[in-house]
Amino acid sequence: MRSELPRLGHQVVVCPDGKSAIQTLETSVFDAAILDLRMPGFNGIEVLEKIKHVSPDTEVIIMTGHASVETAIDAVRLGAFDYITKPTKMAQIEAILRKVAEKRELKHQNLALQSRVQAAEGPTAMVGKSTVMSSVQRLISTIAPTDSTVMILGETGTGKELAARNIFERSKRTDHPFVPVNCGALSEHLVESELFGHRKGAFTSADRDHKGLFEVANGGTLFLDEVGELNKNIQVKLLRFLESGEIRRVGDTEPFRVNVRVICATNRDLREMIKADEFREDLYFRVNTFEIRLPPLRERRQDLPDLARHLLSRAARRPIEQVATLLTPEAIDALLEYAWPGNVRELANVMERAYILAGGAPIAPEHLPYHMLHQEPVTIAFPVTPTASPQPVQPKTLKEVEKEHILRVLEKHQGNKVAAAAELGIVLKTLYNKLNQWQEEEQQQQQRHAG
Repeated sequence: MRSELPRLGHQVVVCPDGKSAIQTLETSVFDAAILDLRMPGFNGIEVLEKIKHVSPDTEVIIMTGHASVETAIDAVRLGAFDYITKPTKMAQIEAILRKVAEKRELKHQNLALQSRVQAAEGPTAMVGKSTVMSSVQRLISTIAPTDSTVMILGETGTGKELAARNIFERSKRTDHPFVPVNCGALSEHLVESELFGHRKGAFTSADRDHKGLFEVANGGTLFLDEVGELNKNIQVKLLRFLESGEIRRVGDTEPFRVNVRVICATNRDLREMIKADEFREDLYFRVNTFEIRLPPLRERRQDLPDLARHLLSRAARRPIEQVATLLTPEAIDALLEYAWPGNVRELANVMERAYILAGGAPIAPEHLPYHMLHQEPVTIAFPVTPTASPQPVQPKTLKEVEKEHILRVLEKHQGNKVAAAAELGIVLKTLYNKLNQWQEEEQQQQQRHAG
């Protein structure tokens, strides 16, 4: 190896024993270490353990002329990349080193891809200073450092995956994978294999071993979006993992342990699904250690201007300071008047569209989708209460009817103007304007009476 591997393009350092190998690894970076199993001082397994401590990125290949199943299992369990027996050929060693190089290249590509995705998506911080969003952010800060399971509830487009990533990035697992899974998009026939993996020959098309997403997420976080779409059989296996920490590949007889934090999300009412026997009640209580409810955009309208600027910044791939002034007051008013059935996802698409149409110029209402500017007005029906009075009732003006209705809704919500505005279908700014106008009119009327 000292003479042949350099001819194949590798740089080689030879150490006489395990102790000197550890000392060398403490001062230099190596892609791979080839260890004999029997050495003076530390044996190969002991050196393997120490290498994983001082240089965890170094791949370890164990070589021995005294092979046994037990030592092979120990080596793999401790993180060995491969295990080969002597005598061996240089071609076999070179093939293993090529696999090491391919693995490192794939890792570098993944890191580069993650960097590009993060740059495109922007920071995962959740934008919003409203009361409801402040409560959500405080809850995330509290539960993120724990390993507890979390259930995120909310309508489509409210940002459930963003909340899950936010929890992951504040957790102690950020050095390990975050694996998002859309359960509704998994094939009904292959969902078990996708989640838990399978052995070669487990079914007709299983021509090789397959690592499931639970194994991919080992050490990190698995985000099960739309968990309500999983069938009862998979729900049982998910419950078993949450209770024991063990999974079993399709076609395997023995389970094995993985260390995965599970975060679930759904836009469905799981309690109603339990009543309809579509979701297991015991699983519901397992995945619902902490529950986070993400409000729809119509219930947090005061966050909308800041959120729109944030999404505009992401669409333009420019700092928010450079795009904040591109949203004209008229465009913001139009955004505030819209109902947003698609929530934050719809707002993100609208901002991207508007930025492209405006061509870098200020965004005006005409850059927004047609349906936003021509939505049907809200019709409010008032029941007619029969009266026993024979006297004719003086008809109320539209202004008086509007004032009575707004004050009635405001009283219903105990003075909470955000909730009242949401029920009325108007923006908070409009509600404040009307209240201020009525207050000024009352003051003027009092002054006239006093005069």
